[in-house]
Amino acid sequence: MSTHTRTASEKFWTWTLWISSGLVFFFLMAPILAIMPLSFNGGQFLTYPLQGFSTQWYEEFFTSEVWMRSLKNSFIVGIASTLLATTLGTLASLGLVRASFRGKGLIMGLLLSPMIVPLVITAVGFYFFFAPLGLTASYLGLILAHTALATPFVVITVTATLQGFDMNLARAAASLGANGTTVFFRVILPLILPGLASGALFAFATSFDEVVVVLFVAGPEQRTLPREMFSGIRENISPTITAVATILTLLSVALLASLEALRRRGERLRGIKG
Repeated sequence: MSTHTRTASEKFWTWTLWISSGLVFFFLMAPILAIMPLSFNGGQFLTYPLQGFSTQWYEEFFTSEVWMRSLKNSFIVGIASTLLATTLGTLASLGLVRASFRGKGLIMGLLLSPMIVPLVITAVGFYFFFAPLGLTASYLGLILAHTALATPFVVITVTATLQGFDMNLARAAASLGANGTTVFFRVILPLILPGLASGALFAFATSFDEVVVVLFVAGPEQRTLPREMFSGIRENISPTITAVATILTLLSVALLASLEALRRRGERLRGIKG
């Protein structure tokens, strides 16, 4: 067995790649690394150096009625819109992948348009569409708006998963007497579940972090966590916001870890060694 000795040029480019990657990583992480220590600041102001170590801002967040109500609203809207987006996005993906018709690309483009159109324009459109229907300042209106924003993420992930799905398995189940519902839940769903779950996580993250549409559509009773943070930054910069930002960052990390676990599981189901 022969071993390859790297040349000086190969070592140089390897070190260059590692250093440049580290600099890019630091550039992306610097804002987060700057905020997280401030959440444990013992002082009343967002300043360095820290004025002691304290968890008072986390205590204020978890004991504040305003913050807890906004957190509750975020989960209510996020979970409801995720369920709707996952259902609608999965059905749309199944129809687009399995069917062949003219205008298929146009329909796909329309489904993905909420990801392309500037969010402010989308929010204004929701407002003028929902206002005559009485859906502004309501949970239903906010859930429907977030569903429209989150569905494209489900469509993308489920469609990508279905591209590698062998439809002969569904045909074989149908030939054995299984109806469409049984084929979906017993054959298709278990195999596309990692992609579907990934889309659901993306949908939840999209709804949970969204603030622009909330500004236009929601009322005082539907103030979500990002909306409360936005108001706090505008009106009174409290260190509690740094604690909320840290919690949201940890939640995002947990979601990304879940997505990676689902990706690996999906590869195992397809017989691909990661």
